[in-house]
This record gives sequence, C-alpha cells and structure tokens, in this order.
Amino acid sequence: MPHTMQKTLKIEGMSCASCVGRVEKTLAALDGVSGVSVNLASESAHISVNEPVRLQDAAQALEELGYPARKARITLSIASMSCASCVGRVDKALADVPGVFFVTVNLAAETAVVEYLEGAATPADLMAASAAIGYPAEVSEENTSQSRAERKAEESEALRRNVIVAAVMTLPVFVLEMGSHLIPAFHMAVENSIGTQASWIIQFVLASFVLFAPGRHFFTKGISALLRGAPDMNSLVAVGTGAAWSYSVVATFMPGLLPDGVRAVYFEAAAVIVVLILIGRWLEARAKGRTGAAIQALLGLQVRTANVLKDGVTVEVDVDALAVGDTILVRPGERIPVDGDVIDGSSNVDESMITGEPVPVSKAAGAVVTGGTVNGTGSLTFKAGRVGSDTTLAQIIRMVEEAQGAKLPIQGLVDRVTLWFVPAVMFLAALTVAVWLIVGPDPALTFALVAGVSVLIIACPCAMGLATPTSIMVGTGRAAEMGVLFRKGDALQELSNVDVVALDKTGTVTEGKPTLTDVVMAEGFDRATVLALIAAVEDQSEHPIAEAIVRGARSEGIAVPPASGFRSVTGYGVAAMVEEQEVMVGADRYMTRENVDIGALIEMEKDLANRGRTALYAAVDGKLAALIAVADPVKSASRAAVSALHDRGFKVAMITGDKQETAEAIARETGIDHVIAGVLPDGKVAALDELRAGGQRVAFVGDGINDAPALAHADVGIAIGTGTDVAIESADVVLMSGDLRGVVNAVEVSRRTMENIRQNLVWAFGYNVALIPVAAGVLYPVFGLLLSPVLAAGAMALSSVSVLTNALRLRGIKPAMNEKRPIEPAVTTARSQPAE
Repeated sequence: MPHTMQKTLKIEGMSCASCVGRVEKTLAALDGVSGVSVNLASESAHISVNEPVRLQDAAQALEELGYPARKARITLSIASMSCASCVGRVDKALADVPGVFFVTVNLAAETAVVEYLEGAATPADLMAASAAIGYPAEVSEENTSQSRAERKAEESEALRRNVIVAAVMTLPVFVLEMGSHLIPAFHMAVENSIGTQASWIIQFVLASFVLFAPGRHFFTKGISALLRGAPDMNSLVAVGTGAAWSYSVVATFMPGLLPDGVRAVYFEAAAVIVVLILIGRWLEARAKGRTGAAIQALLGLQVRTANVLKDGVTVEVDVDALAVGDTILVRPGERIPVDGDVIDGSSNVDESMITGEPVPVSKAAGAVVTGGTVNGTGSLTFKAGRVGSDTTLAQIIRMVEEAQGAKLPIQGLVDRVTLWFVPAVMFLAALTVAVWLIVGPDPALTFALVAGVSVLIIACPCAMGLATPTSIMVGTGRAAEMGVLFRKGDALQELSNVDVVALDKTGTVTEGKPTLTDVVMAEGFDRATVLALIAAVEDQSEHPIAEAIVRGARSEGIAVPPASGFRSVTGYGVAAMVEEQEVMVGADRYMTRENVDIGALIEMEKDLANRGRTALYAAVDGKLAALIAVADPVKSASRAAVSALHDRGFKVAMITGDKQETAEAIARETGIDHVIAGVLPDGKVAALDELRAGGQRVAFVGDGINDAPALAHADVGIAIGTGTDVAIESADVVLMSGDLRGVVNAVEVSRRTMENIRQNLVWAFGYNVALIPVAAGVLYPVFGLLLSPVLAAGAMALSSVSVLTNALRLRGIKPAMNEKRPIEPAVTTARSQPAE
C-alpha cells in the first residue's frame, strides 16, 4: 500500500470564499489526492497524496483552474561532483524529491538549479537528498529568500501604488460628473467651456485607464473565471464595472442607440468602484501580513549559523549543515542554534519565546537546551541532539502552520454556501435588471443598470471566505506565543465545547518529583537493612517514586546492594531477589494478591494517605517488613489554574492510580471537584467514559507514556510539553510550559477565537443578507432610495477590512490567570478499585 504524504501547496489568485470552494472541489476530485483543506487567509491548500506524481497532477489542475500553485526556484552549490555520472545521480536524486518540477545540474559551475512547488518541498529537503547520495549541497549565495510577510509587503506596496494612480485619475472624473449633478453653477461652467460631450470623452479616457491599468486584474482574472463557468469575486467586479463602463461608452459615442431620456454616463461609478475595491484589497493585504506575525516571529528565532568545535578550533558553519553529535559553542547573548545536551559551561537561558515563561532557566553540564532560546551571560558547549526539521522550534513552526491551515467543522457551512453564492448573485443581478426593466418607472433602463451593478458589487463574498481562517491564523499564532500549540486545528473548536477538564495527577497537578518522607518498620525488622533491600529493588525501576526511594536511601548513606530477577507488575508493584531474599514493594493490592498480611500497618497507611502521601508496603520473603511513604508536592500554579477553570464554568476532575485518601488530600489542596482514584494505566480510558456520562465533553491533561491512550481517547487531549514524546504525539494540544496555567490559556484562546469567528460570520453573512435586497432596490417603492454602486463598493470593501480587523484583535489576548482565591468545592468520591 503506498505511503500517504502530507503536503502544503501555496496558491495564487484566490480572492474570495467561492475561489476556495472551487480549488477544494478540483483537488478533491483528483485520483490519489485526499484530505484537502484550503485556507484563504494563508493562501494555501493542505493535501494528502499517495505518490509524488500526484503533486504534479494537483499543480496542473490548479493551473487549468486559474489558481496556480506557487513555484520557487533555487540554486544549490553541489560539492564532490567530478564527472557526468555524478551529474546524473544528483539530477535524479533532486528530481525524486516530491514537489520538484525541474532540475538542471551544471558540472562546470558545480551548481543545480531546482524549480519546486513552494510548501511541498523545501531547500532543506533538496540539500538532504543530495547529501544522502554523497554530494553535500548548500544554498548558493545568489539566492534570495522571501517570506510570506515580505510577499505581502510587496503586494501591499503594489496595491498602494495602484490605489494612488487610480485615485488621481478618478478624481477629475468624479468632479466633472458629480460636480455637474450637485452644483448647478459648476454644470453651467462645464457646459459653457468644454461642453458635455467633451466632458464625457475626458471621463471615458480617464475611467478607461483606471479600469484597464490599475484595475486590469479584475478583468483578466474575472472574465477568465467567467468563461470557465466558475465565476468569482473578480467576475462580479468585472461584470459590474464593465456594464457601467459599456453603457457609458454607448451613451458617449453611439447615443442614437439609447432613448433621449436614459442617455447618461456612469464612468465615475465604474472608476470609483475600482478605487474603493483597490483600497479594500490594499488594507486587506496589510492585515493579512499581520495575521502571520506569529509564524514570522518563530521563523525569526531560527539561527542561520553556528560555531562548531572541530579539533579544538571554532568554525562557523551554516545551521543546515549541522549534524547530530556536532559540538557547538554558544557565547553570551547568542541564540542557541539547535537542540542538544550541555557538556561544559554554565549559564541562564531565556526560554520565554518557546515556553512563555519569563524567568531564565539555569543550564549546566547534563542540561537540555532548545534551539531558538537565548543564552545569558555564560558560555555553553553542547552536543547537537536534534537538527534540521527535528528540532523543537522546527516542530513548533510546523504545528502552528498546520493548525493555521486547518479547517474547523464550522467552516463546512461556509463552504457549502459560498460554492454557489457567486452564481446565485449573478442570477439575482440579472433578475434585478429584468424586474426593473419590466415594472420600473422611467428611466427604467437607468434604474435597472444602477440596481444590477449594485447587487454585483455589494455581494462579493470576500468577508465570508476570510471570516474563519483569519481568526484561526491569529488565534493559533497568539497561542503559540503563549506556549500553547494546537497540533490539530479542530481542537481549537472542540476545546470551546468542553464541559469537564480531567487531570492526571503525577507530573500534571504535582511536580512529578516525589521525595521519601516516611519509613515505618514492622516488628522485628531493622530500618537500615530493610531500606537497603527496598532501594535495591527500586533501583531497577525508572518510576519517579522508585527514584525518590533510592535517592532517599542514598542520602542517608545507605549502600544499595545489587538485585537480580527484577520483575514489574503494572499497577501493583515490583519485586526482585536481593541478598538471597525475595523483596516485594507495592500497593496494598499487591500484598493482598501475594497473600502478605498488612493488618499491622493499615491504620498508619490511611493516616499517611490522608496527609496526601503515597504509601507503599515492603515484604521480605513473604513477611510484611515496612511501610514507606513518598510525597509529590503540588505545583505552585495548580490551585490558581483550577480556580481559573472553575471561573470559566468547567468541572475539574483528577484521575490517578493513587489511593482514594491520597488523591482526596491533593484535591482538597487544589480545589478539584471530583476524584477517580485507584486507576491502572489502562483504566484511564474507562475513567474518561465515566466522566462523559450525561453527554458531557471531556478534555484530558497528562504528561506520561501511560497517558497516551487517554489523551487520544478524550474529546480533546492536552499534553504537558515537559512530558514524553509519546504523550505529545497523542495529544491535540501541547503546553510548552510545565504547569496547568497553559490549560487556562488554551481554553481562553479557544473561546475567544470561536467567539471571534462567530462575530465574523454573523457580520459577513448578515451583511450580504441585509444589503443585497437594498442594492436590488427593495426600498425604492416605499422610501425612494436606490443604493449607488459607489456606496455598494465602499460597503463591500469595508466588510472585508472589518472582518480582518476584528480577527487581529485576537493578538491582544493576555495570559488568562485569575488571581482570586478559589472556593473549595466538596470532593465527590468515585471507585477506589482499579478500572478494568
């Protein structure tokens, strides 16, 4: 079965929601292409293909549709080529990279020019493909990279120039025509000087320049789309302004074709419409550039070069050339280039750009550093652990890009409406003209033209197409700046519908770094001897509680003997042979299962559990030897985070394998409502189903390997970023910081973003529903009001700008932690036996 590849195509020419619908429909109809999601705000399409050739099929289909996939051209410097066969091997390796269209390898210049689909392939992919066959490659200095923000800046600047030119040329047209209508003396002055016919000819020349120079894009794109039977926003503008211009041309140069009563020109309407829509496009381009500000900020964290130590000499190399195991020197104040492990030096590192935490983190030998973070006043030497696309920063950028390009369930309604919206508008415009011609008062033809053009112009669905994706882009970008990564875009919507937030205890509510607090001996056993035996068994385990016990024993100067035959019984305990004695350590259920009598210490265990400590029994050769307890301190932010979740209307539950008494003590300390205790790792899924009783939707927050099934099973899985890779890969949302404040921030971003989307959709749909009838002239019979095409153009431009401006308000979301003292709810109890 062919391997499915996820790819992103950058698409040109999309201007409204109907464009999105057509692009999506075309791509989805291709063989071997699935999972299509098109985003107007990011001008991209995410697709899954079953083989590389499908990318070329997609690009060809988009080209034929009139929305070409953007291509990039890059020159690579290729090392080690020595003959024609080398050229052939490099050519084939580069051509085999999915998304590559064209390759030319030059042996003499030792270069390769590659043309590829932007988004589907990257320079790093190309360099890796060449290096993999023994020909190291690097980007030639002649290349100039261009970010999306730079492209939007260029687009904005070009539109600004067009606006200025169009406005300067339109002003005389507007003054000549509207001045004559509004000021009788001005009309007489024009009539007595140049005359009406000369005035109309001047207007024709200037308006024609405006339509077919600054405004030519509307006609080249719109008429082409119309001829393909797939009209878009440009088609509406082209037909509307073209109709006004054509009617005016007839009135100016072929007046005999029109009755005297309807002979008039609308050059000023056509020109002003183009100016107003260009202004809207200009403001829209500027706003779109800002919607991607978070991605640009993340890209700005990437380091271009690194100082690598080779044979005791520091060599500056391109970061793309770094390999795992390279030794890298980071001087004070420099940004760390890639992820790795410190081997020498000490410093404080500012990780706020990654985690959102403002306090620098101390780093010394053995510590992990993350690419993109900023070194403090000391020097650090570290070994590269993850490079290229494997670094944390690269993964964050990839997650944010995928989330920003996601299609939420709410977008489905928009897509279904906008797919037929433009054809429906053109039908309504034709119907409007027909009705006015049949039943309208004189001059009916003039009224029909004005109403038809107004309907075409005011109904452009730009705002509909931008309503959802712009909010998603800004919301997920702002979340990333706060250390919250939405790995799956639909989690943004799902999280806003959650009723219950369920928390894993260890490492989520608590620090996950327990310490040994109590050792209670059974009669006839020596403390030091038994603690040494227990530590020997636990030294074979990687569990945090085991580490705490071993650490506690060694801190007392106890030597830990070797153990053999170690075995672990998940959810129960561990056992091994130590100094020819069988030693078992575990929960009460383990002792019961192994027929060990624990009656002598049961009351002490309950007392320790009521104080929030995890108690374990130890047996030597089948006899109860001791009761030991560890305490895992609650994270400082947990109580405030639980309070903030309560303030937002959530119920908060905790799922743990600990005993009921221990869990309830933690719940009392943090204000958690509901406890499900004594749960084995595979029972967390059943615990979530229990919380779903009554149709409630549940988010689960965890950080360990054993949390992965629950994270995947929950309506929304939220992984603490300091946890394991397995947990993170199973989650919908990843918190880069290690505490529950990130959950509150994620909820706040989700709710604010969904509220913003609803506002945008209400405005976009409501605007069209309300104003199309007004433009058609429904108010004329009662109030004598008929909307001018000029006002229609202004309203349409304002609609798109309003949606974008509203979405940009999400950049102002603040980290949402409520400082009020929480009210302690009563703790409800659940089962104390493990789930099956």
